[in-house]
Amino acid sequence: MCVCGFILKPSIFKTLHKTMAGGSAAKKLIQIDIVSDTVCPWCFVGKKNLDKALEASRDRYDFEVRWHPFQLNPNAPKEGVDKKRYYEEKFGSGMSGRMESRMSEIFRGHGLEYNLSGLTGNTLDSHRLIYFAGLQGHEKQHELVGELFLGYFTQEKYIGDREFLLESARKIGVEGAAEFLEDPNNGLNEVNEELKKYTKDINGVPHFLINNGKQELSGGQPPEVFLRAFEAATK
Repeated sequence: MCVCGFILKPSIFKTLHKTMAGGSAAKKLIQIDIVSDTVCPWCFVGKKNLDKALEASRDRYDFEVRWHPFQLNPNAPKEGVDKKRYYEEKFGSGMSGRMESRMSEIFRGHGLEYNLSGLTGNTLDSHRLIYFAGLQGHEKQHELVGELFLGYFTQEKYIGDREFLLESARKIGVEGAAEFLEDPNNGLNEVNEELKKYTKDINGVPHFLINNGKQELSGGQPPEVFLRAFEAATK
């Protein structure tokens, strides 16, 4: 399941930003491992809030962010199904409508329009691509995840569409993506191994492991929660 999150309160964030900016100690390294699925809206919210926390504390820490796969529905069809109808069948029309209203409100808080049009389906190829991007650098992988989220949740892009995946890879500068995805076995063992390693002890996503689990967070937490976790993880 996707784990619920919170809306950022700007006044709190500004206060914490000022607090975290003080001091002149040498930067400490913070490693963040994120377990996520590319069709989970709370994972996108969590990334947006994490990015704000990263930006607010780069004068104090260096970061290494790594993304790991999770599949909310590993049996989802590769050809894709209508996104809105899928949620209505899964949760019921009433609950689905309330969820859509809630996510629309949260996305607007980030300057985005939540869009349930288009298709949803199997996310395996997106995770293979994310793994491949990570081989070219963690920053490139982090940017690719954001591009995939943006397309799927706001631009009616289908997460299983090869052209969308390659378009996102080109925007970020991931080299060799077409050749890599052409063979369905490329990255498959690695993704499956990560699924076993990172999903066995969690019940939902997004899930954040900070400095090898010294701090753990679940859900689309607001930036100030990440900032407090950074502080605790480096003590």
